[in-house]
Amino acid sequence: MCGIIGIASQSKITDRSWLIAGRDAMQHRGPDDTGEWWHPIGRIGLGHQRLSIIDLSSAGHQPMADSTGELCIAFNGEIYNFNDLRTELIGKGHAFRSSSDTEVILAAYRQWNTDCLSRLNGMFSFALFDSRREQLFMARDRVGEKPLFYVLDKGTLAFSSELKGLMANPYLSRRIDAEAFDCYLAEGYVPGNRCILQGIKKLPPAHALVFDLNSGQSKIWRYWHIPDYESSFTAGTVDEEALLDELETLLEDSVRRQLVADVPVGILLSGGVDSSIVTAMAVRSNPKVKTFTISFPGHGKFDEAEHAQLIARHFDTEHMQLEAEAGTIELLPKLAKQFDEPVIDSSIIPTYLVSRMICQHCSVALGGDGGDELFGGYTHYSRLLYLQKHFGLLPGWLRRALSNGAQCLLSPGFKGRNWLQALRYDFEKDLPLIASYFDYSIRRRLLTRPIKNTDLAEQVRQSRIPKSSDLLQRATRMDFENYLAEDLLVKVDRASMLNSLEVRAPMLDYRLVEFAFGKVPSELKATSASRKVLLKRLTNRLLPDEFDSDRKQGFSIPLDTWLKKGPWLDYFREVLLDSRQTLFDHPVVEDLFNGQSKGRINGERLFGLVMFELWRREYGVDF
Repeated sequence: MCGIIGIASQSKITDRSWLIAGRDAMQHRGPDDTGEWWHPIGRIGLGHQRLSIIDLSSAGHQPMADSTGELCIAFNGEIYNFNDLRTELIGKGHAFRSSSDTEVILAAYRQWNTDCLSRLNGMFSFALFDSRREQLFMARDRVGEKPLFYVLDKGTLAFSSELKGLMANPYLSRRIDAEAFDCYLAEGYVPGNRCILQGIKKLPPAHALVFDLNSGQSKIWRYWHIPDYESSFTAGTVDEEALLDELETLLEDSVRRQLVADVPVGILLSGGVDSSIVTAMAVRSNPKVKTFTISFPGHGKFDEAEHAQLIARHFDTEHMQLEAEAGTIELLPKLAKQFDEPVIDSSIIPTYLVSRMICQHCSVALGGDGGDELFGGYTHYSRLLYLQKHFGLLPGWLRRALSNGAQCLLSPGFKGRNWLQALRYDFEKDLPLIASYFDYSIRRRLLTRPIKNTDLAEQVRQSRIPKSSDLLQRATRMDFENYLAEDLLVKVDRASMLNSLEVRAPMLDYRLVEFAFGKVPSELKATSASRKVLLKRLTNRLLPDEFDSDRKQGFSIPLDTWLKKGPWLDYFREVLLDSRQTLFDHPVVEDLFNGQSKGRINGERLFGLVMFELWRREYGVDF
């Protein structure tokens, strides 16, 4: 895992200082080695921070040129099938000087040009300069595990793994993008190619970009899609045992590949279905794995310790547990600085804490991300199906009236408000936004400098809803391409890399993604009464009898409890009601605090506002 940065231009680059400053701002992504490379033409430069995982020798140094000097790459990530590709490429006449996966990408590009992307199984973002064509080739992995920001202006392309790398350029504009900010307030993250700052974009998952240094023109394309669901696969016609066998085989192979490293590897064990299955598969390849969890003593359902311990004992892992307390509030400014684009997700705190613990023992950890999106694990899937079944036949005017009534009469944080608002949607083609933090009516009142079109976020979201007649297909695909990519994977990447820890996600192997979306019937994912149907049947094969497969918690904190009184409440009020905070209307913010004190659930909303304000102050961003 590493940090990459670079610049390419039609004109000769005279000021090179910001690139090194931007690279060094990401030292946490790769403290083991640092590199800088400039082509003699003076119009392309690459920088690199290295976290050594595969081939720890100097032969893995980056930026890395091939033996001819015609190609040079800056690479962040891991290619899990690099040994297979290496063998195939040797058979085609390629020679290698190192045992790194980086050099395999160079050879794969020389052999197959940009079509090499279809052969890479891994998590990655990279920039590869081809001096023969005088073009820069950039790409991100299929799911979006590794980030890549870029700005293209006046014939110059600059890019970086983290936004702070680009912000090392003193000439970069630091103004909020109104559309991206509206999306952040509505959904808790910035989707797609948008960025919270004007003029900057993200290269979306499964996309590639080629920039021509002579013309200054760029081409962006999508090289992989989620497969269409094969409607012939239904719960009544498929062989469920065969599906389970295929799932188990794919998972075992994915975990086996992702355990490969030249450094110690551990498991992020929350005690839930996904991380427990990953642990079960890991011990097949390594009988003595290390597992790690975080607990919140005295906070009931938030304390996962006993569930993680059950799995650890059953598989005889080397288990370590960290106890977290409410005093972790001092981490917020640090995390706000690290998260280039804020996300409304307080689980960044336990994710950071457990990463900090693991990095003292391992450089790589495997997690369970992806299981919910692929196999129907979120509670809102069952609730959506329940609404469709029981309310879908009500007249549209009645559902809209109930929705409007909830919006006007119920305060934010009132339990059930979002679900009542969801009744306005047509369940046969639309997709309600259940996890809405600030709907358009609240956003209009919240901002002291309102956005002209207060429903920008709703328009963006509507344009991204997958086309499917199956409600569950729409919901899971939407979460996979949006919530997973722009919240969960961002959270894991930034929190782990701040600790120089590489986190891998075996369930996001693209073969598993294609299996889950292309072959598994909706009825074997979720119903109005159950979730993760197929995956839970796999737990019957793999996990101890006393394992509770119906739990759904994961790494999270008791935020609403902490905000009732004490240091968290005091700190949040200090940040949001400070005279320097002029973006959010103080009376509206006060209403959120008052609602919280009355038992409403506004913790995540307030968290999102605090993290945004801390981030804005840290980087001197204006609206």
